Amino acid sequence: MGEVEQKPTAGSRLGVQENAGISTLEHGQKLPVTPTGKLISIKIQMLDDMQEAFEVPQRAPGKVLLDAVCNHLNLVEGDYFGLEFLDHKKIMVWLDLLKPIVKQIRRPKHVVLKFVVKFFPPDHAQLQEELTRYLFALQVKQDLAQGRLTCNDTSAALLISHIVQSEIGDFDETIDREHLAKNKYIPQQEALEDKIMEFHCTHIGQTPAESDFQLLEIARRLEMYGIRLHPAKDREGTKINLAVAHTGILVFQGHTKINAFNWAKVRKLSFKRKRFLIKLRPDVNSSFQDTLEFLMASRDFCKAFWKICVEHHAFFRLFEEPKPKPKPVLFTRGSSFRFSGRTQKQVLDYVKEGGHKKVQFERKHSKIHSIRSLTVKPSEQHSEVPKQSCSFTYGDGADSPVVQSCQRGKELKALVEDGGTSPSLKKSPKEGRRLDGAVMATTEEEEDVVKDRSQHNRSQTQQPSTGSLAGSPHLSELSINSQGGTAVANMTLSPNLSPDNRQASPLVSPLLNDQTGVRTDDEEEVRRKRFPTDKAYFIAKEVSTTERTYLKDLEVITSWFQSTVSKDDCMPEALKNLIFSSFEPLHKFHTNFLKEIEQRLALWEGRSHAHLKGDYQRIGDVMLKNIQSMKQLTIHLWKHSEVLVELENAIKNSRKLETLCRDFELQKVCYLPLNTFLLRPLHRLMHYKQIMERLCKHYPPNNVDFRDSRAALAEISEMVAQLHSSMLKMENFQKLHELKKDLIGIDNLVVPGREFIRLGSLSKLSGKGLQQRMFFLFNDVLMYTSRGLTSSNQFKVHGQLLLYGMMIEESEEEWGVPHCFTLRGQQQSIVVAASSRTEMDKWTEDIQMAIDLAENCNGPAAEFLGSSPPDTKSPEESTVDLESEDDLNASRTSLERQAPHRGNTTVHVCWHRNTSVSMVDFSIAVENQLSGNLLRKFKNSNGWQKLWVVFTNFCMFFYKSHQDNHPLASLPLLGYSLTIPSESENIHKDYVFKLHFKSHVYYFRAESEYTFERWMEVIRSATSPASRIRVLSHEESHVY
Repeated sequence: MGEVEQKPTAGSRLGVQENAGISTLEHGQKLPVTPTGKLISIKIQMLDDMQEAFEVPQRAPGKVLLDAVCNHLNLVEGDYFGLEFLDHKKIMVWLDLLKPIVKQIRRPKHVVLKFVVKFFPPDHAQLQEELTRYLFALQVKQDLAQGRLTCNDTSAALLISHIVQSEIGDFDETIDREHLAKNKYIPQQEALEDKIMEFHCTHIGQTPAESDFQLLEIARRLEMYGIRLHPAKDREGTKINLAVAHTGILVFQGHTKINAFNWAKVRKLSFKRKRFLIKLRPDVNSSFQDTLEFLMASRDFCKAFWKICVEHHAFFRLFEEPKPKPKPVLFTRGSSFRFSGRTQKQVLDYVKEGGHKKVQFERKHSKIHSIRSLTVKPSEQHSEVPKQSCSFTYGDGADSPVVQSCQRGKELKALVEDGGTSPSLKKSPKEGRRLDGAVMATTEEEEDVVKDRSQHNRSQTQQPSTGSLAGSPHLSELSINSQGGTAVANMTLSPNLSPDNRQASPLVSPLLNDQTGVRTDDEEEVRRKRFPTDKAYFIAKEVSTTERTYLKDLEVITSWFQSTVSKDDCMPEALKNLIFSSFEPLHKFHTNFLKEIEQRLALWEGRSHAHLKGDYQRIGDVMLKNIQSMKQLTIHLWKHSEVLVELENAIKNSRKLETLCRDFELQKVCYLPLNTFLLRPLHRLMHYKQIMERLCKHYPPNNVDFRDSRAALAEISEMVAQLHSSMLKMENFQKLHELKKDLIGIDNLVVPGREFIRLGSLSKLSGKGLQQRMFFLFNDVLMYTSRGLTSSNQFKVHGQLLLYGMMIEESEEEWGVPHCFTLRGQQQSIVVAASSRTEMDKWTEDIQMAIDLAENCNGPAAEFLGSSPPDTKSPEESTVDLESEDDLNASRTSLERQAPHRGNTTVHVCWHRNTSVSMVDFSIAVENQLSGNLLRKFKNSNGWQKLWVVFTNFCMFFYKSHQDNHPLASLPLLGYSLTIPSESENIHKDYVFKLHFKSHVYYFRAESEYTFERWMEVIRSATSPASRIRVLSHEESHVY
């Protein structure tokens, strides 16, 4: 034993003092009585890769060993950690804290247990101890080296640069190269060494503790942070991976997350033999309960994953450790496994109450001579995070860079991936959790209800943080300028629609540059201090701001369009009555609704003394009252599909009415296609539902406004369910008619049963090489078009392929063209190339889906084929359609009506940005609309200009105030990247985001953390491309 005492221990290597008696038990509790008997020696591999030997009684439960390790390290927050080992069946399992060690480990002398992080909290600021954060940093370092934490090269280089800073201190090129040569932090590290050193030189003066904090700030934004994949198959036999996190259960294909089941939606978890079962709570709109089934390799694999799911749910969702079940008298049912230990809530409360003794330690593994420990001021004892405030960090794992901005920190750097893929964003769960039901953790026949806990006060114990943004594969967006959206094409297309044409910024106009719109910093601070900071207030304010925009959209029909129609007799009286009798009652109702919302906000903000007479800091009662009244208007909402159909039929039969509607669309006030405004009332119902969902998630059940909010949510959900199927049909109908305006050469685009799937730009291989073509994919046919060189800016249909019997073949090697694939139809084949691998995957996936749909139909649409150019080519002549520009030039003399046409439609945007958009993207964009004030930074000064901004249809529309009738400028965002400013850009403000495309850069500032996150969310959600897999989980996506 003397030799053992002289060995360096993990505690001595960390520089901690002798055992201070700190354990993972609650304050005031005692360690369980240690069983007497024979001692066994168990080896533990620490996170610094050193092994320690611990002697524990042979019959001791696993908790005794874990407590011994935590006491040895003087680790207060040991509940985040666990011991894992490879059992006799070669399955990696966690040591059960309640069962005797000898019953879990058959040959203790030959097994090495690993001390690792088990529970990864959503925010590393919840880790109060510097030692805990250091151990988490070691875990990240280990996961990087083992390839478990996957990310792109830029993210990996940034992570490693912080590790190097903590180990050798400030940048020195010679020392850095020597250190990187001796230490391998990631496979294929040699290719990243220059980038690592480039980042390392920006960390000068950063302490090891600060480096740990920054490392965790970056890592937690990565999709694979804290993820352990468990192989499984779905019901169709597709290979997938399951994982569990603080939010719930995740589903991956490879390393890409394709679905997520939030704890709030899970009613019961169980397993039966090799089948892992997830029973979801019944949806508000349906009466059935959905059970998902996954097949794993064996019962033992399945049970191991079930156990870790039970533990994650208990640790992150419960108030306290669940009580043990009473022992059955005769028969046992299912597993007796339960979570043992403190929950995260208990850990946070324990540390917050000061129930521990702070231990100073020195990182003896670090080569830094001067070590500054993070001291805590008396006013800041609730948190030991470094004193720089980390604002935003986001990334998406393998596809996008991690972008980080730390206000007052040493490192403020925005990163953009080399390949041009912009970071995508996704909201991370920072809000306090609420009591949203129970999850039943069961085996075969057992159903053991585990109550969720409300964590409303969780947010008070967490470090405040500004945005939470993380990733999805990419932003498939682009940028165009249209001054008010009304000019003809050659005037509307701006920044860099073609490489040779550089035009003015879309936000530069005399009105937009009016210096009266500049807000000073002092005014901003006064304004922020005057208004409430509660999240519920900002949710209520979002109701108000979006209601203003909705009312303006109604006025486009009830006022502007009605005025235009009344000046001419081209519209039948019956159609006039149908349209305006449906919209005028809605306009009247929502005018009063907006007044009531604004009155409540005025009381909430305390702008009158009325707030002293009652509790006005709520919005659920107002929403419930008006949503119930709104039900009486459902009869008008049902008419909107009829309105849309009848208007299109009238336009088809009357050239005069067609001209009137087209001219009206060219007016500034009609900033969207006319038929889009006809669907706005149906879209607004979805917005109400989403707002009420966020409000209910924010409120704890005991909040005075929770009951009214939940009732309002139930009412609006019922209305949405009734109108949902009609709305989907109308959206497809509206999109087909909108596309018809962009196309020449097709008369019968809108036919029953036809569904739009995707449009976008592809390069087609012809006799003169690759030529850009615009492709339109429907459920029965694929069309390709060329852009006419006329004032109409419409696209001439040049060819089409029936999907029935079509095959897709990758042909990069055959033709030597990147991202190339061949479409082989029954009578014609073409070779096309996408702009990127991602675009190629989107097209091939959707085309294959459309082929499958066509196979289930009765065959080609003869009516559609009859209007297309005849195909005289025999199948044996060539496997590739050889198209030349001469063919196109010959057809331009016979173009149809060349009337003025909007040149800033989504079709033109995709053409100029060489990208594509699917119907799923359009549907998501409809659901993610936002209005409100933003501050836009002037290009050549530090001034900020206040603008009213409406985000809809992939585009930001800018107004001087919400009272304006038409936008001053617009900025379509397809193709733009969304990041945050770097330190070199000198944007020293909170809640700032950056939009940039090539040389065009715009900075916008939100008024609060909530509004900042909402702007990030809608911009990302409305522009991120959606795959077919994501369509299946579209409902779940609103949870996050």
